Amino acid sequence: MPPKGERRKNQIVNTAKQMFIEKGFQSTHIGQVCEKLDIARGTVYQYFRNKKEILYAILDVVIENIEDIFDQDDFNEFFSSNPNHDVILEFINKRLMSCIKVLLGEPIVIKLIYKEIAGVDEDVNEHVSKSIAAIVKVVAHEVEELMNRGVYKSNLDVNVTAIMIVGGVMLVVSECDRMKQNVLDQKLISAIARNYLHGVLK
Repeated sequence: MPPKGERRKNQIVNTAKQMFIEKGFQSTHIGQVCEKLDIARGTVYQYFRNKKEILYAILDVVIENIEDIFDQDDFNEFFSSNPNHDVILEFINKRLMSCIKVLLGEPIVIKLIYKEIAGVDEDVNEHVSKSIAAIVKVVAHEVEELMNRGVYKSNLDVNVTAIMIVGGVMLVVSECDRMKQNVLDQKLISAIARNYLHGVLK
């Protein structure tokens, strides 16, 4: 897509996203997005058939960003230096911080996951479920890699562990947002990372 087209597409997504949060998904219409941007409906339809596709574009970007954070080459390069325990913890800290920043940058995703947006239909719910499953798959791969390198116990259930990590982080983000707390507080991130790495047993 030409740069101008990419810019226009991003404008549409960003404007619709803000309206979904402020007005509600059901109450937001393509015409309102067009009016806000002072563009014709046909311009929006060049990129999206309906508002659900705009929502899916937002979810797709979140998945892409999280896949970038859990990049396998970065992982391999990091472990090639035989890092010690504290360095590994810091590495996990940074990855978790990056993931949380992605989620904070797209608050509509958390609201969708926890059914806080009224008016979504089964198609949207199914797409959200598939998006969560894609994120879990990325994290499960990392968990398996950490098991293979002896960082994690060898008898973990990879998928259950990944679901607990993803679900836990998303719930922390949701609760901190609800209570107006700073989810990027370093103590909070470190607490999540310690639990991620060690669990809660002595």
